[in-house]
Amino acid sequence: MKQLMLLLALGLYTAAGAQRSLEKLWESDTTLAVPESVLPDPQKNILYVSLIDGEPWGADGKGAIAQLDKSGKILNAAWVTGLHAPKGMGLHGGKLYVADMGEVVVIDVQKGTIEKRIPITGTTGLNDITIGNAGTVYVSDSRNGKVHRISNGNATLYMDGLKGLNGVLAVGNELYVCTSNDVLKTTDGKQTTVVGTMPMGGDGIEPIGNGDLITSTWSGVVYYITKDGQVSTLLDTREQKKNTADIGYDAQKRIVYVPTFFAKSVVAYQLK
Repeated sequence: MKQLMLLLALGLYTAAGAQRSLEKLWESDTTLAVPESVLPDPQKNILYVSLIDGEPWGADGKGAIAQLDKSGKILNAAWVTGLHAPKGMGLHGGKLYVADMGEVVVIDVQKGTIEKRIPITGTTGLNDITIGNAGTVYVSDSRNGKVHRISNGNATLYMDGLKGLNGVLAVGNELYVCTSNDVLKTTDGKQTTVVGTMPMGGDGIEPIGNGDLITSTWSGVVYYITKDGQVSTLLDTREQKKNTADIGYDAQKRIVYVPTFFAKSVVAYQLK
């Protein structure tokens, strides 16, 4: 009987896993200038979108941050300008932190102005940002395979030797990082464990809240990773030639926001 109950439980779990999907809610106008990352602001009830508007790694001063409402309407396509190739973002204490080539740009969200820039020596490939509970900023350096930590405005090296590094995510005292194929987890920047292995390297990474994760790959695939490491495909838009760059996630409404990069839109999906 115990064996039968176990098999039934496993069958229900597998069925539940097979039912995970993304249902399209809306798509913004296709006028966004190469959207790379989306970040919801729950207090203002808007979305921040980083716009490269040029070469993905070009220091050309064309980059900006846009604002969208939660229905996909573009409120301001040039809310903050004067960036180069902005990518990942993090929000803490009324400040928006943006990874921009070789520096982290700090934006006052009330004023909509750049407050300061935090350069990180020797970097030109800063990519994703996440912020811990205490306001510590972690930023990935994809070109050098490093994660830097910023505390009180000072940057220090946190991790090194990470192949294919991109997305980073802080949850409690744990930091998750997307590498070439593996999602790694660490509590000290030295010892790591493999959380899950994807068919290709991850770009964005978001927590579901129960230990599970959603990851995206730039090529057009979004994955669901359970806390025990099972990986399944939620979305594949490669045939439509739509990228899935650094996703955002609304944990309360279970909505995934996908920036489509060269397709120049943001798409919202309900997680089922």
